[in-house]
Amino acid sequence: YVIMMVLFAVGTLYLIVTAERANERDELKKAKLLAEEANRAKSDFLASMSHEIRTPINAVLGMDEMIIRETDNEHILEYASNINNAGKALLSLINDILDFSKIEAGKMEIIPKDYKTSFMISNLVSMIAVRAHNKGLKFEVKADPSLPSALHGDEERVTQCTLNILTNAVKYTEHGGITLTVNGTKISEDKIKIYFGVKDTGIGIKQEDIKKLFSAFERIEEKRNRAVEGTGLGMNITQRLLNMM
Repeated sequence: YVIMMVLFAVGTLYLIVTAERANERDELKKAKLLAEEANRAKSDFLASMSHEIRTPINAVLGMDEMIIRETDNEHILEYASNINNAGKALLSLINDILDFSKIEAGKMEIIPKDYKTSFMISNLVSMIAVRAHNKGLKFEVKADPSLPSALHGDEERVTQCTLNILTNAVKYTEHGGITLTVNGTKISEDKIKIYFGVKDTGIGIKQEDIKKLFSAFERIEEKRNRAVEGTGLGMNITQRLLNMM
């Protein structure tokens, strides 16, 4: 009789503990679902706001460019140049955050089309050469002349990925120069793998920090690089876009 009572008590206790754990699991599931829905809503909102946020900034930069082109007043030109630099830095930060949100929300699309290889490389050079020159850096381009004159793919995203790496090279290089290498390996009759290499004489990355390179919102050696602008999203976005392509 005593053994039966003990077994009954143990069984009852087990059922109570099991029920409590089941309730806890249900609560955790509900909390997780709510958190995921909230995160999706945030990502959807930011993704849908992409155009609305970028448009007024581009309008401000456009008007500022007109002031820079048309004014002869040195003071006004200096103010306008400061607005231009600050506006471009702000737009770059916003672009990173919005692109990250679009990828998180599953709304980023790869849109392949035909484009000229030389035009793409030329655009990359024009976008980065001025930044390099302003820091007194040498910028060299080594493009394989045997590359196809036309390619089919998402030119905008290929440019964005390469520009992210080139921009980092300029940011973290104080002396010397940067070299962009572009070449390709033929995979089949109508496919080629394009290789973009960026080499710089900058501060480099510690071996133990390599694993942080593609982490979202992670900035390497933040104390030392506090003066360098950035969200810590550029390389994460680059990796995701490359995977999508």
